[in-house]
Amino acid sequence: MTNRKDWGLTVRGIVQQEDKILILRRHPKSRNNPNKYELPGGKVDPGEFFDEALIREFKEETNLDVNIVSLFETVQDEFISRRTNQPISTVQLMMNLEIMGGEVEISSEHDDFKWVSIEELKELYKNDMVTPTLRLTLEKRDFKI
Repeated sequence: MTNRKDWGLTVRGIVQQEDKILILRRHPKSRNNPNKYELPGGKVDPGEFFDEALIREFKEETNLDVNIVSLFETVQDEFISRRTNQPISTVQLMMNLEIMGGEVEISSEHDDFKWVSIEELKELYKNDMVTPTLRLTLEKRDFKI
């Protein structure tokens, strides 16, 4: 029998503007993946619907109001839980979004944002500047976003 593993659900969003997508750089003091770029989003709280969580997380991290358009991809990732300091597996839903309003203002969880083309994203990938989740997503989709 194997040890019980904790699981979580995370939601992330892809917004595009003039053929570029929005990515955020995690704060240098972040416990998981400091200084790496990721798609905006976060954990689904217990009892919360995933669509509501994505809209909430996107607003918290970017100040943008968004609408969910479609499912883009799913990946599984592992990280250390801030709450228990133990490994946790997470299913991550990547959703295509449209911007309904607002201007990008990032939260304290991040220290930079960029609108990047696929070519720029490939360079960040090659230089190991993206989170494992974004890396897995790009690999699964053969860099087509």
